[in-house]
Amino acid sequence: MKPNLFQNNSVTEFILLGLTQDPMRQKVVFVIFFIFYVGTVVGNLLIIVTIKSSRTLESPMYFFLFYLSLADSCFSTSTAPRLIVDALSAKKIISYNECMTQVFSLHLFGCMEIFVLILMAVDRYVAICKPLRYPTIMSRQVCTILIVLAWIGSFIHSIAQIILALRLPFCGPNLIDHYCCDLQPLLKLACMDTYVINTLLVSNSGAICSSSFVILMISYIVILHSLRNHSAEGRKKALSTCTSHIIVVVLFFGPCIFIYTRPPTTFPMDKLVAVFYTIGTPFLNPLIYTLRNVEVKNAMRKLWHLKITSENKK
Repeated sequence: MKPNLFQNNSVTEFILLGLTQDPMRQKVVFVIFFIFYVGTVVGNLLIIVTIKSSRTLESPMYFFLFYLSLADSCFSTSTAPRLIVDALSAKKIISYNECMTQVFSLHLFGCMEIFVLILMAVDRYVAICKPLRYPTIMSRQVCTILIVLAWIGSFIHSIAQIILALRLPFCGPNLIDHYCCDLQPLLKLACMDTYVINTLLVSNSGAICSSSFVILMISYIVILHSLRNHSAEGRKKALSTCTSHIIVVVLFFGPCIFIYTRPPTTFPMDKLVAVFYTIGTPFLNPLIYTLRNVEVKNAMRKLWHLKITSENKK
């Protein structure tokens, strides 16, 4: 057996209780979330390939959308495959080291998604409120630096989370009433007073979620207010783009704030709320950004038309 990353624990593995213990419902969970996960990966990969292949999608907005789709795919992959496999497993065992790895990856890609959403809001603000300076302010070099800073910030956040997780001693029960490893369910199993660690959790993850949500909503309010000075066509296009962004922000941050900005208490709905932002939102994002974006839809049509044409020529 592999040694623990934190040697003071007598617990070497955990048992995930999952979403349900009923065998029939577990099969339903398998089918539903298998479809969701495949849809998430295919949808986001389609956006990634389309943006990389299309010359009409080279603006900063699509540069950031590329990384949002990448973060979505990885974020969902950090939880969904285990949930799907465990739905058909008699014992849902996860080793201590795998559990810590899942905590790290969950927060790395979740935080990256938050930062990319902020960058997309900044991009829309500059494009709508500072149109003449937009090419200079949001140059490709600036966008690349911002994405690198987002990855660094996400890495620092996830390192802070894993340090908190590694400080938790486990010496008794190893049943996690969840479908994945995260700090909130792990706090319930720790054989120590977790008040300080929970306070640090709220001040870290909770503060990032809450402050980012407030910043995003203020920025979109400013953007929508500034649209009064634009033409009817310009307002319609900008409103369509901003509406898509606002929908994504609300769907992601609502559950995130609910989970991470409260005392160490659990509610029956916690697992369903977590499912919504770890699996549901990454699944919906490609639909929201493609169905409401004419440029992305047109680029996808051209991409598939070229592929079909090239296949027919062969």
